[in-house]
Amino acid sequence: MAMEEPEEEKRSMPPWVMTFADLMSLLMCFFVLLLSFAEIDATKFKQIAESLEKAFGVQREVPAMEIPMGTSPVFDHFSPGRPEPTLLDEVRQQTQQDDPRLQTHTAQVLAQLEQATQQQVARTAQQLAQALEQEIQAGRLQLLQEENRLIIRIEERGSFGSGSSQLSGEFQGILGDIGDALAQVPGRISIEGHTDNIPMRSVRYASNWDLSAARAASVANALLAKGAVAMDRLRISGLAETRPVLDNLTPENRAQNRRVEIVVDLEQPIAQYQAKVLSLLEQGRAEEAFQVGWQ
Repeated sequence: MAMEEPEEEKRSMPPWVMTFADLMSLLMCFFVLLLSFAEIDATKFKQIAESLEKAFGVQREVPAMEIPMGTSPVFDHFSPGRPEPTLLDEVRQQTQQDDPRLQTHTAQVLAQLEQATQQQVARTAQQLAQALEQEIQAGRLQLLQEENRLIIRIEERGSFGSGSSQLSGEFQGILGDIGDALAQVPGRISIEGHTDNIPMRSVRYASNWDLSAARAASVANALLAKGAVAMDRLRISGLAETRPVLDNLTPENRAQNRRVEIVVDLEQPIAQYQAKVLSLLEQGRAEEAFQVGWQ
C-alpha cells in the first residue's frame, strides 16, 4: 500500500500582528485617557452650536417665500464701536481777495463792473503816458500795459554806461519825472534789471545777475532820493538774461534786452476799486460808478 501523504500544515498568522494589535490597544487607551481629562464648557458649546445653526440654517424651517440670510457670530456677540467725527466733518473757512458779492450779481452788473475797471486802468495808463510824453517820444522810455500791470521800460542807451550800474546825470532827472508820475498811481512797484546773454566778468560784477540787480537798485535809490515814492511800495530784482524781449542773435536785439523795467502791479487797487464801484451799482448809481477813481 502506498503511504499516506501528510496533511498540509495550516498557515499561521505573521508574528508582527500581535505587536501591532498591542500598539493599537495602547493608543486607544491613551486617547480615551486624554478625553477623560478634557472639560467641556456646556454654555460656550451651546452658544457656538446656536451660532452655527443660524449661520448655516441647520434645523430651521425656511418658508419658500423667504430668502435665507446668513448671519455671523461676530455680529451676535460683538457691538460696533462708537463712531468718532473725522476731519472732514469740521467746518473750514477759506478766504479770497474777490468780493463775495460779485458771485451773486447778474451778468449785466458784472459786465458794467468789468467795463468800469478797464476804463480806470486805461485812464491811469493815459496819465502816465502824458506825464512821460517827452521821454517816450525821444525813445528813452516805453510804456506798456499787460492785463493789470503797467510797465515803464528803460533801455540801457542813455541811462547806464556799458557794463556799469551808474546812472547818467541826464537820466537821473528823467527818473525824477517818473517818480512824480508814479506817486499818482497806486499799487506795488517792482523794479527789474535785465541783461543780454553776453557773460559779465569784471572786478565789480561777477555775473549778469550782479549787474542786473545793481542796475535795479540804482533806479530804486534814485526814486527814493526824490521822495515821491514810498519805500514800502518798492521791490527790486535782478533777472540777468532770463527774460529777453528779443533773441540775442544781433547787437541790436541784445541792446534792447539790456534794460530796466518799472512794473506797477494794480491787482490790489483793482480789487478795492471794484468793491467801491459795485456798491454804487447796487444803489443804481451807474453813472457815478464809471467816474470814481482809485481813492
